[in-house]
Amino acid sequence: MLTIDNLTYRIGGRTLIEDGNLSITDGWKVGIIGVNGAGKSTLFKLISGDLQADGGTVSLSQRQRMGWVRQDVPETDAPLIDLVLAAHEEMAQLWKDSETEQDLDKIADIFQRLSDLDAYSAPAKAATLLMGLGFKEHQLQEPFSSFSGGWQMRVMLAAALFVEPELLLLDEPTNHLDLEAIMWLEAYLVSYPHTLLVISHDRQLLNKCVDHIVHVDKQKLTLYTGDYDTFERERAMRLGLQQKMHDKQQAERAHMQKFVDRFKAKASKARQAQSRMKALEKMDIVDAVIADRAVKFSFPDPDKIPSPMI
Repeated sequence: MLTIDNLTYRIGGRTLIEDGNLSITDGWKVGIIGVNGAGKSTLFKLISGDLQADGGTVSLSQRQRMGWVRQDVPETDAPLIDLVLAAHEEMAQLWKDSETEQDLDKIADIFQRLSDLDAYSAPAKAATLLMGLGFKEHQLQEPFSSFSGGWQMRVMLAAALFVEPELLLLDEPTNHLDLEAIMWLEAYLVSYPHTLLVISHDRQLLNKCVDHIVHVDKQKLTLYTGDYDTFERERAMRLGLQQKMHDKQQAERAHMQKFVDRFKAKASKARQAQSRMKALEKMDIVDAVIADRAVKFSFPDPDKIPSPMI
């Protein structure tokens, strides 16, 4: 479905993603997490093509449609339900063509395709989506421009869901929703029939709706299998293992330094002391590289690791 190879993106002299790699299989529901500024929304823009990478590739099957909620809200007085229906561009064009086409064979083809797209039940589907996101039935024919920004974003979300693309990107979809609408959206995403990538700070949504987690951290993309709670447990185990390895290395360093301090002046032990001094120098080089990459070994207790989400 989606393959990312050695993806690199820089902005203003800062590297957000460096040599990122990721492979998403058809049908996965993936939560994208990380602290603010880590590059989550930038990753979406690179996948959608809104941004161009400095290196690497993003590959998506040409047979797959991609959809997302755009932030550039249109200025229109169109009724809410019409705006949602128009989001499916192929369906909207077919209806338009059906009004002007004169060739009987082409007309037959148009209506066959509309049938394949289940176009006759489209208004009911659009209404269900809008009402699930909090609109009342009588509001569906009201002009889009009469609603506030938060409610307009609900319409844009309904439009993205209506198209039902094979790859759906959602960036903080619960931001403008109340509790009832959030619960409806969770149930909808659980049964979404295609691949879903969702950026969210909502732990409950991630536990209910996703089966994989991508952690955007320190310019890398790390894939975990399972929901958010599973990710936290696995991450804690990894950090705990790194801490143990660091502690072991420090103990070895102290032991070698003690040997060097004791025997470097003795001719009989000079070669062994010199060998250990070189090993210590290599350790210093490794530590310097790690420090340069901002990887810290002073990890907290794995059971008390804070969430990477804001």
